[in-house]
Amino acid sequence: MKRRSFLSTLGAVASAAVIGAPAMAQDLTEVSLRLKWLPQAQFVGFYMAKAKGYYADEGLDLTINPGGPNLLTENLVATGSDTFGLSGGTDSVFAAIEKGLPITCIGIAHQETPFVFVSKADGPVQELADFQDASITTWFTGANYVLYAMLAANGLDRSTMNIQPQQVSVTPFVDGQIDVVTATRYNEYYTLMQRVGEENLKRFVPEDYGVSFPRDTLIVGNDWAAEHPELVQGFVRASVKGWLDTFADKGAAIDLILKEAPTLDRAHQEFMLDEIEKIMMAGAAATDGLFTIDMDAVGKAHQIMVDYEVLEGPIDLGKAFDSQYVDAIPVAERLPK
Repeated sequence: MKRRSFLSTLGAVASAAVIGAPAMAQDLTEVSLRLKWLPQAQFVGFYMAKAKGYYADEGLDLTINPGGPNLLTENLVATGSDTFGLSGGTDSVFAAIEKGLPITCIGIAHQETPFVFVSKADGPVQELADFQDASITTWFTGANYVLYAMLAANGLDRSTMNIQPQQVSVTPFVDGQIDVVTATRYNEYYTLMQRVGEENLKRFVPEDYGVSFPRDTLIVGNDWAAEHPELVQGFVRASVKGWLDTFADKGAAIDLILKEAPTLDRAHQEFMLDEIEKIMMAGAAATDGLFTIDMDAVGKAHQIMVDYEVLEGPIDLGKAFDSQYVDAIPVAERLPK
């Protein structure tokens, strides 16, 4: 990786010192983090860590690259185009490892499934068994397997159900053309609340039906990690600090992400950050701290993918997930004060 010297970046370091970066000169290693989507509150903890100088403290000159609909984070990290990535989730890590991509998951942000399945409170779908005769839409990019697992775990046969690919817009659900729509807790669900009213919605949460798919996985290229374990450790430590600061001062965090993406709606971003905090501090993270890799939850999600033959067979989870960097940070330093 390229390195920059203090002399070539004197002005940048002086500017960084204003927001809390170290004033002492040091060489910084240029690295990048590829997000899974465009800038929004879902990712603001990384922006906070950069603004506070936490990556610089660890010897890293971090560039945060946005994702998009045609970008696969796993591929970009595997080829070295990006150093780190925030990928889709445990399911996308499984698929990448099966394809032979040289990446490893070094932390999990979302400890619970971000997807929920939504019906109308006065509609025909009042319980999971009602899915049998309902019109349902979902994303066939991972959310469908969450739905399939929920149904199977509760003795329902999806092969007889009307499950169709979901459009970008939730209008078909709002207009009554479909009975059940898929939403992320922090994004589409907010839109549904605005258009239908939360009191008029009914949510089916995967964890309530025995299914969990942890998502938003931190990944790194294997060769780079082997060559720079101390910098991987520093990246994880700085990211944890950024997210803790985010939860401690959400107003400042929202200000920061709106500077990055001024067209975002503040109220929506505030709602999103509240939901993101719930998801990130759920499950094992409630006691073990941010970015915990709960191998029990990972193993259950992996088995679902094997059972539905999404994977050709089991993968070596011990090689695909490496908790050493998270585990090296004391639990007390990964929990909100």
